[in-house]
This record gives sequence, structure tokens and C-alpha cells, in this order.
Amino acid sequence: MRWEQQRVALDDQGRLPGYEDVVVRHFDAPEAVDTRFYEVRAKSILNRVPPASRMPFRWTINPFRGCTHACEYCVSGETSILMADGRTRELRTLRVGDAIVGTVRDGRYRRFVETQVQAKWSSIKPAVRVALEDGTELVASEDHRFLTRRGWKHVLGAEQGPVRRPHLTLNSELLGPGGHAPAPEQDADYMSGYICGIVRGDANLATYRYQRAGRANGDVHRFRLALADFEALHRTQEFLEALGVSTTEFQFSKAIGAYREMRAIRTSAESSVDEIRRLIEWPLLPTRSWMHGFLAGIFDAEGSCSHGVWRVSNTDPEIVRWVVGCLRALRFDCVVESTRPVKTVRLRGGIRERMRFFLSTDPAITRKRQIVGLSVKNPSSNRVVSIARLGMVMRMFDITTGTGDFIASGVISHNCFARPTHEHLDFNASRDFEREIVVKVNAPERLRAELGRPSWQGEHVALGTNTDPYQWVEGRYRLMPGIWKALKDARNPCSVLTKSPLLLRDLPVMRELDAVTDFSAALSIPTLDVDAWRATEPRSPNPRARIEAIAELTRAGIRTGVLVAPLMPGINDAPEQVEEVVRLAAEAGASYIIGIPLHLRRGVREVFMAWLAEHRPDLVDTYEELYRRGAYLPPSERQRIARLVDATQVSGEPPSARVLDRGEGRRDRVPQTRRGEAPRLF
Repeated sequence: MRWEQQRVALDDQGRLPGYEDVVVRHFDAPEAVDTRFYEVRAKSILNRVPPASRMPFRWTINPFRGCTHACEYCVSGETSILMADGRTRELRTLRVGDAIVGTVRDGRYRRFVETQVQAKWSSIKPAVRVALEDGTELVASEDHRFLTRRGWKHVLGAEQGPVRRPHLTLNSELLGPGGHAPAPEQDADYMSGYICGIVRGDANLATYRYQRAGRANGDVHRFRLALADFEALHRTQEFLEALGVSTTEFQFSKAIGAYREMRAIRTSAESSVDEIRRLIEWPLLPTRSWMHGFLAGIFDAEGSCSHGVWRVSNTDPEIVRWVVGCLRALRFDCVVESTRPVKTVRLRGGIRERMRFFLSTDPAITRKRQIVGLSVKNPSSNRVVSIARLGMVMRMFDITTGTGDFIASGVISHNCFARPTHEHLDFNASRDFEREIVVKVNAPERLRAELGRPSWQGEHVALGTNTDPYQWVEGRYRLMPGIWKALKDARNPCSVLTKSPLLLRDLPVMRELDAVTDFSAALSIPTLDVDAWRATEPRSPNPRARIEAIAELTRAGIRTGVLVAPLMPGINDAPEQVEEVVRLAAEAGASYIIGIPLHLRRGVREVFMAWLAEHRPDLVDTYEELYRRGAYLPPSERQRIARLVDATQVSGEPPSARVLDRGEGRRDRVPQTRRGEAPRLF
């Protein structure tokens, strides 16, 4: 690369909050297209990690702010996120600007508020499943945090050692509205149930005789539904149309003072009115889908949820009996209160049961299902009953929100810490995080000064936790050698996490550093198949180059490891292919090797199958058969793939672990791990 081909700008675009004399630099290189580098002189370089952060260390160094890698992970893309309208959407479908529910502190209490998605991104990370007492399952990375009665807790951690941090344990109680439930499928039964509920609750349906001059037949047929909540009105019209009944919409009354406008739908066709009568007949054997629809319809017609109390009131004893019967059939606890001639059905169980009702039945009127403004309480059944590594990597998603949190599957979840730091510079947390890079050109000298302060206690310092210190432009600025020398001279414990073999440039000083203090490094290794690598990770360094980096690091006495994932049937799972990956990693001296078979969750499946159709059309039918039952391979196929890596295991290692641990003989200061578990380096 010809670094002399660059442009420097000194203009208004180079002004950053908190910095003076900013130089904006552009490099004429493929990696630098549409990227600007802001050269600044930082006032400090040792960054204290906030106590509420997810990190197991207190100090970090970020010579760059923003990152062209831009990788930070959260939870599974299928995790349901509570939207501001009271419904849920899968995390992977969220977009910047979407209105969702978060929380803020209000005096002694934390309350639900509306907030917005400010940024979203994804990458791949090992998955952990957290199961709650009510049956909810959360799939997240081990670094993710949830809010408990005792504060924010990481998914995994330890009581002591390098990964000491607050973490979930069995019986931890998570905070949030609870009541996580899938939305109902709006099939024909659901639509019929909804029509039955809303028509019986609030419509005018009649046939009567009205003799008029000049007409032989005086029969009049009428259906009319008038509502001020247009969501329910339009849903009714849509469902009737789907079930064969056409209606017309008109203005029923204008808005006057405090009264809202009302609109209505109607039909006077005899066949349509007869069909509506048929649709609202009580079924002999109601399905669950019909009951969900009926409860949604009757709630839209006659229900309310004010001051945290869910009620449905009606004067018709038959309607009341059906409401109670459907609620109890769906395992809701309710009571009937009577004030003649009105009877009221009240749902018990607090916010958790109200949320379960709204999510599982899906009423149309969103204003009745809001929780914004309510205080956060600890609903029952949010207790953790199991925490388990899934033994596979998954695509994880994270978002940045205005409140710093969001509601994931009924519990309060913390959002990413990295990208929001860019907003302090008047950049956004999405594209600007990747394209507007701040370079602290005086980082080495500032670090040396700060490490020499009498107040500095020599605590562990981690690099690569917010942004990658070895992103490609480090080859131009060469900040890391000076940083390592400052840490070595201070004999300060430290670690680095990177995707780039560029760190080998600094191996001599790393070796010196490792000789005087605790030091560790980590790299990831993809498949060795060139086509698969270029198709799935086109911007990452060559995997063979990373294997060479592992070898160089381990020859220097620095502990590191390798992740081999995913293993794909028919693509890179031939015994000789897997043997080569494991053999090369083992020969490189990796401390641990993990092999993980491919799994295809929704979202990932579509992308992978499209890639397969283009690059390996001969395997499309095979994959459709292998994954026809879901995201995972059949057990027999998973066992076959596991055995491919097991063949190289250390004697006595359990096959399910799929880990090759070569940590024996290292110094006592190397973190110890449980059998079958890769060591945590950061």
C-alpha cells in the first residue's frame, strides 16, 4: 500500500467536542473508502470502566475510537423485543428509529418508558441459554447482562480470578414485566373468534321488517360497528373480508370537544348479515386459536386496563361465561365481580399475567395494552433455573437505545457499551462508528505518564475490548509498539483481543512484556476453505495467516487458542479437511481448539441457503433435508461431525467438549479452566 497517497483536511469537519487542532486524514486505499481518520491529542488514555459495565476489569486503553471491524454482540436474533405499541418483534428485524420500551430511574423507582433504537449490528459468538421458571429461554453471549433484584449481572462469570464479575446464578431473579409469550397465528379460527368477540360486544346486528310504499319486501338487514379506536375497526373489516364478508367504512360522528371522532363499517346485504351471524355462533369445541381471537375481540370491544387492573364488563351472562371459560382454559386466573346489571371479569396475577394476555391474544387497540409509565416490579416466575453453554456459535445482535436498555423476552436487558461512546463526539452509533475513526496519536506518551503516577495501582489493562487496536490503519499509525513498551516498563498486567495477525509486528516487545508480567492474546480462525471464507468473511484476514499468528505467539510463550466454526456438511467436513484444520491449529501450539457444527436459525438460514445456491447448488437438496426439522443437524449427523474433531482430542477428554487443551506446563499465573472449557482471557 502506498501510504503517501493521502489527503489532509483542516476545516470545520475536523472539529470534535473536547479536542483542539484536529487533523482529518483520508487514505487512498481500498480499505479506506468513505472512511475519515481524525488525528487528535488525547488528554488521557487510561479509561476507567464504569462499575455498571459488563467488563471483568477496571481499566482499558482505546488508541482508536470507532472501528472498521465494528463487532459487539448481544442476544439471539429471535429474541422478542417489546415495542412501544405493546407488541413484540424479533431483535433481528429491528431498525434504527424503531420505538421500543426501555426503563429509567424515577426517584426510588425504575419505570417503563418509550425509547428508540439508535444503532444495530451483529456478529458471531458462542451461545449460552438461560432458562427461567416460567419456561422462558434466553439465548445470549456470556458477556451479556440482565437486570436482577441485585443489579446488573453478566450471563457468566466467576467469584475470583480474571473473570471475576457479577454474574447470574441459579435462583437469580430477573426484573422486567415478564409474561413472555408468542403472538397468536391469525388463522381462520383466530379471525372467527375475534369477530365473535367484537361483534357480540359492540356491534349492531339485526334483521327486521320495515314496510315502505312501493316495496314488496320490507325485510331490512343491518350490520354496523362504530368505534373511536380505528385499529380494531380496520382489523374487523380486514378479517370479515378474509372470511367472505365485504363492508363499507363511513364517518359515524365527528370529534367534538373531548369526544374523539368515530368511524364505522356496515353492510346491509342479506347474505353478508347471515354470514356474520354464522361467524359469531358459539362453537361446540373451541380451539385455542379461536379462544385467543375471542378474548382479543371482546377485550377490544368491552375491555379496559387502567391503573394496572385488567377488566372486561358486560350485561350478558352468556358472554361473561365464555370470557371466564376461555381465560381459565388458557390458564389465566380471574374472578367475576357483580354490580347489577353489569358483571365484570377481572384478571389476577399482576403485570406478568396482563403481559401474557396481551402478547398471546394480541388485541388490536394498542392504547389499552401500554405499560409505559408503570413502575418496574419483580413478577413471579422470573427466577433463573438453568444456565448452559450450547456448545455452538450463533449470530448475535445488539442495539443501542436511548435509555441504555430494552425489554428482551420479558426481562430488562442491557444494550451495548461500545458504540454509544461515539455519540459523545457528535457522531452516530451506527455507520459513523465504522467510518469516522478517531486516532489518539499521542497515546503511547500519555500512557507512560499515567502509568507513572503515584496513584496508579498497577491494575490489569485490557486492549481490544471496545475497538480493535490492530484494525488495518494501525499499520500506518504504529501506536501499539509504544503502548506495549510503556506497559512493559511499568510491568503492568495486560491483554489484547484482535482479529488481525498485524499484532505479530509487535511480537518482540510482547515477548519482553510476557517475561515481566501477566500477558495474553487471542485470535479467531475460520474455515480453511478459501471460497467459503471469501464469501462469508470477505474483509477478514486470511485464516491461514491467523494460524501462522497463533504459531508465532505460542512459540513466543504466549497462550492463545483457536475456534473452528462452523463445520459444514459437504463443504468443509471431510475428514481430511477437518484433520488439516485441527492439525494446523495443534501444530501451531494453540492452547485450546473448539469445533462447532453449522446451525441455521431463521435469518441465517436464508443468507446461507442463498450463498449455497450460488456456490454449491449440488448441496441445496441435501441441506434442505438435513435442516428440515429446524436449525440444528440431526443427532446422528452432529455426532458424526463431533467425532471428526474428537479424533484429535487429548486422551480422556469428553467428546462433547470438542476442546484440545495444551495448557499443561504453563506458568502458574495462566488462568485455570474447567475440563472441556476454553479459558477466558479477558
